[in-house]
Amino acid sequence: MSPRAKIAIALTLFTAILAVGASLVLFIAPAVAGAPAAGASGGSLDPGMGYLAAALATGISALSAGYAVANVGAAAIGAITEKPELMGRMLILVGLAEGIAIYGLIVSILILNRLG
Repeated sequence: MSPRAKIAIALTLFTAILAVGASLVLFIAPAVAGAPAAGASGGSLDPGMGYLAAALATGISALSAGYAVANVGAAAIGAITEKPELMGRMLILVGLAEGIAIYGLIVSILILNRLG
């Protein structure tokens, strides 16, 4: 496996861990600790930290998706040049790499909904 592939896999895993960690901290930890939920009476999330978490979720996932699409897209162009019948499969792979950014956006929307 090439070093670039290892970096892409590491960034993807880091983004997934970041999204799961942000979800645990913002949604599950207050419920386990017995604190009221963000929308309940008497409890709310710190807006500054919530906006920071939303920005990090979107920014890091977008950077990771850009890196993944660059590597997968370059490999896809090379594969399609040699075998044009791989076009559909390569489009699916590029779309999966782009999905990383969409997941980060969904997590940030969930965070911002908890703030409001």
